[in-house]
Amino acid sequence: MTPQAAGTNTDYVIMLAYFVLVVGFGLYFGRYASSTKDFFFGGQRFSWWLIAFSAVATLVGSYSFIKYSEVGYQYGVSSMQSYLNDWFWAPILLLVWLPIIYYQRIQSVPEYFERRFGRAARITATVFIQLYLIGYVGVNLLTLGRAMHPVLGWHEFTGASVACVLVTLYVLAGGQTSVIMTDLAQGVILLVAGLGLFFAGVLHVGGFVDFWSLLPETHRYAFSEFNHPDKFSFIGIYVQDGLANNGAFLLMNQGMMMRFLALRGMKDARKMVTLWLLVLSPLAAIAVSGGGWAAWALNVRGEIDTTAQNAFVAASRFLCSPGVFGFVLAALMAALMSTADTLINAVSAIFVNDMYRPYVAKERDDKHYLLVARISSLCAAGIGLALVPVMAGGTIYAAHAKFTAAVTPPIVVAIVLGVMWRRFNPAAALATMIGGGAVVALSFFKPFDSWLLPYFSFGMGPDSYAFTRAFFGLVCSGAIGVTVALLTRPQPYAKIVGLVNGSQLDAMRVFKGGELNRRGGSVAYANVACDASLGDTERILVPETLLKNMAAGPGDIAYICDRRWWLGGLRSAHVKIGGISQDEKVYVGTAVMAGAHFSENDAVYLDKIC
Repeated sequence: MTPQAAGTNTDYVIMLAYFVLVVGFGLYFGRYASSTKDFFFGGQRFSWWLIAFSAVATLVGSYSFIKYSEVGYQYGVSSMQSYLNDWFWAPILLLVWLPIIYYQRIQSVPEYFERRFGRAARITATVFIQLYLIGYVGVNLLTLGRAMHPVLGWHEFTGASVACVLVTLYVLAGGQTSVIMTDLAQGVILLVAGLGLFFAGVLHVGGFVDFWSLLPETHRYAFSEFNHPDKFSFIGIYVQDGLANNGAFLLMNQGMMMRFLALRGMKDARKMVTLWLLVLSPLAAIAVSGGGWAAWALNVRGEIDTTAQNAFVAASRFLCSPGVFGFVLAALMAALMSTADTLINAVSAIFVNDMYRPYVAKERDDKHYLLVARISSLCAAGIGLALVPVMAGGTIYAAHAKFTAAVTPPIVVAIVLGVMWRRFNPAAALATMIGGGAVVALSFFKPFDSWLLPYFSFGMGPDSYAFTRAFFGLVCSGAIGVTVALLTRPQPYAKIVGLVNGSQLDAMRVFKGGELNRRGGSVAYANVACDASLGDTERILVPETLLKNMAAGPGDIAYICDRRWWLGGLRSAHVKIGGISQDEKVYVGTAVMAGAHFSENDAVYLDKIC
């Protein structure tokens, strides 16, 4: 039976206006995507604060209001524990992984595997990551459809189809640039709406003390019990979300890798990760779970009657007046669309850079690859939509947990061992991915599941296997990889320099193409002008006084950017200092002028990178 739509006409007008604005916003920024570098990496130009808000939109979308409000209603404050499990990944991300991929100019995880382990490893990694990304597109489109079901009365596949078309429109137009700019707006909206809904619920019941008293004792803990309940225990969530899923999200998710590579430099990467993980992520945990907590309190007071699955919509409809409810529903759609757009763009990037370009059409111009990128984005959206009926049934949380626990462990283990352990070699990498994947696949079939998984479920029953299969996969993949690495010959260090921990400075030298300039300097300010003699090169001419302030010289790499901070680096470029200008202006070639969207005499600043 089709349910009655939840909102009023005012709410639907606001939702429609939101969709029009988001799609229009994305299409507008599509003019900044004139190359595959722009389409996949946003031109590597954006500021830390912009990428942090954009990343939190992707993070919240991948977990979703629907999913965490559902578990928040069922289990209380412990629904936040998935967001509290990723802190230990930050040192590996900041100190090892990001310097390697940024300074080695690595565009994808499969590319890293080829340079570290060879072509066979690249092909294997490509298969795993495409399965992960396309499956993730399906999960998010299913969530979108299920969210629209109680809101608009649509069948979940209809809702997923409409959302898929809207997202694909602006991804096709602008790729990563459009994704980043739309997700910036959506990140702010979803935080404001989610936190606002929670605090509205607290105020409605009389304040925090009264709200807290309405929660049973079992709902008041930040973490659930160690191995109870089976479907939401601490250890089950930790191994599936904290280890496997968060590791995959930060290290192997091409969408997040592209987001990191859109940053203008490593200094911004450190600021971005700090703001994202320590400030915005905890706020997002409250924003996505708060609707479920508020729904529980209202249900106890007898003011609403809802199920866990509809907790977010029920609380929103009760607490919000017409119009405001439409804004909250728009935020819900924002959270979900902001992950779907990133994933569609990521699938396209893997297809073009790791499948089509190296194996199908090696020597074509960039316009050809840009066209293929847009076509493959359309195909990725279509395949993800086709998976919606396959994944339907059960809760979104369980579907997501089962999917990530099965797919991610082998590739996460291979990445971590690859960047952290020099002895980890091509044979070990292949054995980890293929052997680990085969063992995990085996655990889905009887009687192997009852033979293997109980040893990794910490005394819990079959209901925990969707989560604890991740632990089984991590242990088996790690054991296979370490064993093969110890029994085979390690690679010569010269072949992996710049690709493993301890060789970050060597990676920086490769990035620059020479010795590093690590002298301290300051940011320099000037006006920009075009010098046609510099042509299509990235070379620029800089006044001598500015070079002294920057502690820079010819051959150094710098970042030139429009001085208006609120543009977030949208008008900027990476350049190489080629010489000294004869006046106080900074001179750039025609390619830099056009690519950075500068106009003659624009006020800019220069920052030395290395």
